[in-house]
Amino acid sequence: MNQVNKENLNMPIRHMNKTIQRISPVKAVWLNKAQERLDKLTKPLGSLGQLEELAKQLVAITEKEKPVLHHKIIFTFIADHGVAEEGISAYPQIVTAQMAANFLNKGAAVNVLADHAGARLVAADLGVAVDLPPHPKLISKKIAYGTKNMMRETAMTRTEAIESIETGIEIFQQEFKKGIDIAGIGEMGIGNTTASSAITAVITKQAVEAITGRGTGINDKILERKIRIIKESLTRHLIDPTDPVDILSKVGGFEIGGMTGVMLAAASKKIPIMLDGFISGASALLAVLFEPNVRDYLIASHRSQEKGHAVILDHLGLRPLLDLNLRLGEGTGSALAMNLADASVKILTHMATFESAGVSEKTT
Repeated sequence: MNQVNKENLNMPIRHMNKTIQRISPVKAVWLNKAQERLDKLTKPLGSLGQLEELAKQLVAITEKEKPVLHHKIIFTFIADHGVAEEGISAYPQIVTAQMAANFLNKGAAVNVLADHAGARLVAADLGVAVDLPPHPKLISKKIAYGTKNMMRETAMTRTEAIESIETGIEIFQQEFKKGIDIAGIGEMGIGNTTASSAITAVITKQAVEAITGRGTGINDKILERKIRIIKESLTRHLIDPTDPVDILSKVGGFEIGGMTGVMLAAASKKIPIMLDGFISGASALLAVLFEPNVRDYLIASHRSQEKGHAVILDHLGLRPLLDLNLRLGEGTGSALAMNLADASVKILTHMATFESAGVSEKTT
C-alpha cells in the first residue's frame, strides 16, 4: 500500500485558531428585523411555525433582510474506521470505497436529493482505507488509510486530528471562492456510528446504551458487542471532555473532523450550516465545544432514527425540521431540508403584506 504524503505532519495550525476567532454570535437586531417583516405578512401571527423561525435564523446568520440561497453545497466526506475490524457493522469496510465511487457516478441517494434541491455535491476522501481511482469530481485529501482501531489504541494522533479539521476548513474555503449561500454536510464511512457514539457519550455524559444504535442495521448480538467496544474504548483512553481535539484524536474519525472544520469555517463566514443526522451531529458537538457561538449557525435538518441523535439535538438545543426515520447519512437529510430553507426565504421575501394586498389586519 502506498504511503500518504506526510510532509505537513508537523504543520502549524494554519487555519483553525484564526477561523474560530472570527466566529461571533448572530445579532438580535437581524432577528427583530425578520420578525417585523413576518408579522406584516398576510397570515395570523406565527401561523407558519417553524418556517418562520427558519427564515429569521437565515436572516440573522447572513445579515441580509432578503437572503438568497442560490449557491447550495453538500459536503460529503468519506473515511474509514479501524474499529470496523471488531465486527461492529453489517457491511464490510470495502463498502466505503464502493460508495465513494457511487457518489462520483451520481448513483447515491444524496446525488438524487442534492439534484432535487439544486445543490452541488462536493465529495472528498479524507481517509478511505484503499486508494481511490482519480476522478475529476473527487477531492483527494487522504490523511491516512483509515483511523486506527480505537479499542486498542487512539484512533489518530493529535496532529492528524488537527489536520482533519484543517482539511475541512481548507475545502470549505476553496468552495467558498465559487460561492456558497448555505452549506450542508454529510459523510460515508463504515464504523462511523461507533465513533460518533463514543464522541457523544463523552460530550453529553449520557450512558453508552442510551446513545448507541444499530447503524447499518446490525442485529442484537452485534449491537451488544458495539456497546461493549465503545465502553472499553472510553475506559482505555483518558479523554479530556473539555478538549475537542483530544476527543477526536482518541475515538473520532477523519470525516468527523473534516465536517467539524466545515462548520467552523462556515460560521466564520456567516453561512448557514444544514446538519444531516447522527454523524454530523457528533461533529456539531465538537464544533460547539471549540466555539459555543457555532450553535447560532446550525440548522437541524431532521431527527435520525439513530437514538443518539435525539440526545445530540437536545444537548445542542436544536429542533429538527423533519422526522422521517432517516438513518442513511451521506448528506441526504441536509439536501431534503434545503427545500424547506428555500420555502422559508420565499415566504419572507415573496409573500404580500397586509398593506400591499389590501387585507385587513387583526383587530383584537
